[in-house]
Amino acid sequence: MNWDWEKLQEKRQRQSGGGQGPGPGWTPSGPGGDPVGESLKKLRNLKFPAGKAIIGVLLFLWLASGIFIVEPAEVGVVLRFGEHVRTVESGPHYHMPFPIESVYKPNVMEIRRVEVGFRSVDRNTAAQQGGVRPVKEESHMLTGDENIVDVQFIVQYQISDPVAYLFNVTQQSWTVKNAAEAAMREIIGYNQIDNALTEGKTEIQNRCRDLLQNILDRYGIGVRVIAVQMQNVHPPREVIDAFKDVASAREDRSRIVNEAEAYRNELLPKARGLAAEVVNQAQAYRETVVRNAEGEAARFTAVLEEYNKAKDVTRKRMYLETMEEILSNPEIEKIIMPDKGLSGIVPYLPLDKTVRTKKGGE
Repeated sequence: MNWDWEKLQEKRQRQSGGGQGPGPGWTPSGPGGDPVGESLKKLRNLKFPAGKAIIGVLLFLWLASGIFIVEPAEVGVVLRFGEHVRTVESGPHYHMPFPIESVYKPNVMEIRRVEVGFRSVDRNTAAQQGGVRPVKEESHMLTGDENIVDVQFIVQYQISDPVAYLFNVTQQSWTVKNAAEAAMREIIGYNQIDNALTEGKTEIQNRCRDLLQNILDRYGIGVRVIAVQMQNVHPPREVIDAFKDVASAREDRSRIVNEAEAYRNELLPKARGLAAEVVNQAQAYRETVVRNAEGEAARFTAVLEEYNKAKDVTRKRMYLETMEEILSNPEIEKIIMPDKGLSGIVPYLPLDKTVRTKKGGE
């Protein structure tokens, strides 16, 4: 900046001489002169031979400030006056220095996590190792059978679209947490409490992950949900004792039902086997009777044919065979009556004596 030296001299003269010019003995320079004027004159003649070099160095440093390096796990998002102009991969790059361009470098390989229903006291400590603080207003959820269950879970996600992640939504982690809580409440609301506490956890986690991804896609937040993991699911502490009693009663009921099923499975085969045996015996008896009847009928027919051919011979043969059969059977009681007994008007048969003899023999 150049000084207006002449005006400064005139102003100085007016202040010292009342506007009448320099007084007697005043000299503009030299010993005994005005020291301020001398200093100003020296300042006016001062030269800056290194000024251009300094300006050049500053310009170089300003241009060099545009060099940036994107780490392997990062993506460079370059903005020009606040507008996204390009995205660069890992490696050295250059952008116009501030304030023309600026760059964000989000880590797209990092697996981020949000906690719902609890907070880790020590971020470096895994939730499974304890050291958590429950957040009841987040963890208490209503099940489909109108019970309350305490659900604590974490969500793991990655950045899938760095531009959308940086500029579409503010407070990304807070947004993911609230969306995850809403998704879990909806899924729990469609499930029974027993299913949520026992075998249904895997299905609930998968359905919550899919629903959360759908919600975040509609938000355009630019993240990919990797997993939803339920850390701790149990009834509220205020009713956990009563719930255990109910669970114990259900286990007893299941045990008794299983015992009854086992008894039934043991008894029914025996009954079915016995029934099959009776049926088989009846069928065998039927076959025997039928076969015997058929055989007797055939025998009678054969005898009849022989009888028609020679009646006297056949009759005598039948008589002899019958008598042989009767006399050879010791179990048949035989009464032999002489011809005298048969010569009367009514043949005598002593039945009372026969009965007594039979009883005495027994």
